[in-house]
Amino acid sequence: MSSRLVRSRLHDLLARQRSGRRALGVSATPVKESVVSSDTLLNDQTPPPSSGPRSRSLLKFGAIAAFTAALGSTAYASYAYTLDEVEEKANKFRAMTKGLVGDDTSSFQAVELYLDLRRTIEDQVRGFTEPLSEKLLPDLHPQEQHVFTLVLDLNETLVYSDWKRDRGWRTFKRPGVDAFLEHLAKFYEIVVYSDQLSMYVDPVLERLDQKGCIRFRLSRAATKYVNGKHFRDLSKLNRDPSRILYISGHALESSLQPENCVPIKPWKLENDDTALLDLIPFLEYVALHSPTDIRSVLASYEGRDIASEFIERSKEHQRRMQEQKQHRGFWRR
Repeated sequence: MSSRLVRSRLHDLLARQRSGRRALGVSATPVKESVVSSDTLLNDQTPPPSSGPRSRSLLKFGAIAAFTAALGSTAYASYAYTLDEVEEKANKFRAMTKGLVGDDTSSFQAVELYLDLRRTIEDQVRGFTEPLSEKLLPDLHPQEQHVFTLVLDLNETLVYSDWKRDRGWRTFKRPGVDAFLEHLAKFYEIVVYSDQLSMYVDPVLERLDQKGCIRFRLSRAATKYVNGKHFRDLSKLNRDPSRILYISGHALESSLQPENCVPIKPWKLENDDTALLDLIPFLEYVALHSPTDIRSVLASYEGRDIASEFIERSKEHQRRMQEQKQHRGFWRR
């Protein structure tokens, strides 16, 4: 009985408390505060001033201008100065500014990079433009130091190569070439110096020189490439330049030493050509009389056909000798 009474009183008390809360409008659930996200705070902040399109275009223009100036300076230095001159100027500049920059070498890195790059490029180019060696021929035997070196061009001098549709390429021997080589091999060291590739020179000479009159063969790799042309550089032959003769149908246009040239008419399949045979008397005379410097002898024939001029001089010499002989005979009487 008492327990029922207690439960009923508790029930009434709880009912009164609930009704009081509804009257005051208080909710049992706590009110949640609104939360502001970090993204919202960041978006609400004033953005920093950004570089506009104009500033970016100015920066781009400045970079292009600096690159163009550096490229132009490099090109001008490469054109106006040799590598040795650039190195000399760089060393002088380094010595002048050494006290100002101290041990800091960062300012010279661009110059050193340019010099290294230019050395590499010039070494590569030199392999194509310079003769393959400073000494194209081996040393002359001590017992042959008195022998003259006869350098011969190949195409249009000893042979002529011709192409036709019905037969392709054919190579023809110049009239008298066999007798010319065989006779002069007794007096000269004969060298063929051509601007053609060795793949052309070697097969032609194998068939042309079956008696071994030609001692050495030099092809395009031994020439010097200048302004689009391959020149014979006689200074690289490892021979005394005062004892070198160069015979070619294009002698003055193909040699860097015109003072050693013996021009001859280019041969283009003329059947009545005798140019090689006509030169034999002059060349034999040179070998037998051994002038001190062949260059001074050739200079006396400048502008003249050497073969015909030598014949005229020989006739004049014989006439004078005959007159002197007759004059001495007259006084003996």
